[in-house]
Amino acid sequence: MATLTIENYVKTIHELCARDGGNPAATGQIAQALRVSPGTVTSMLKTLGETGMVSYTPYEGVLLSESGRALARRVLRRHRLIELFLVQTLSLSWDEVHEEAENMEHAVSDLLVDRIDAYLGYPTADPHGDPIPQADGTLPTASYVSLFQCQDGARFRLVRVLDQAPPFLRYLDEVGLSLGAEGQVVTNRADVGIVTVQTTQGTTTLGRESAEKLLVKEEQ
Repeated sequence: MATLTIENYVKTIHELCARDGGNPAATGQIAQALRVSPGTVTSMLKTLGETGMVSYTPYEGVLLSESGRALARRVLRRHRLIELFLVQTLSLSWDEVHEEAENMEHAVSDLLVDRIDAYLGYPTADPHGDPIPQADGTLPTASYVSLFQCQDGARFRLVRVLDQAPPFLRYLDEVGLSLGAEGQVVTNRADVGIVTVQTTQGTTTLGRESAEKLLVKEEQ
């Protein structure tokens, strides 16, 4: 049975690789995400490599093996379904559920998770738009662009938020960029790294770093 630490590592590696187009996750990225030292990460990656969970090459990065990927998706499935359950049944806001799900994801059984999935109607995405792996490990896929890639005048609908830090999510609520919100790009100044958008809350200007964390579907 995988320990809490192993589950956290494979989940983090899965998310980092997915956000970088399937490229290996760097030791420094993992250390930053898990708030541990690079030396601690290196030691753990060697252990995971010995168990066949990952393929690790020093100075090049780490990729999950098939078994590591399967475990990561089981953990992601638990985490994302718990988040959605907390939002839909206990009325927690999207900026409150991440930490709660982090605490609960290692304690619930797969049976309970499957029951939550059925109760919620087999959803495909969590409150932040992240895809929810199915029971067989299949991960729903969709092709979206970041807000920073949208041109002047483009209409969009926000479908996924990659940064789930509570202050950032609360800021998005304040400016009318909650999940599912629709808006229009007023100007995209890629040369200086800012995008100005119009939402129901008014006009908002975002820096490149923030705009790249917002995945959108362009509307006709």
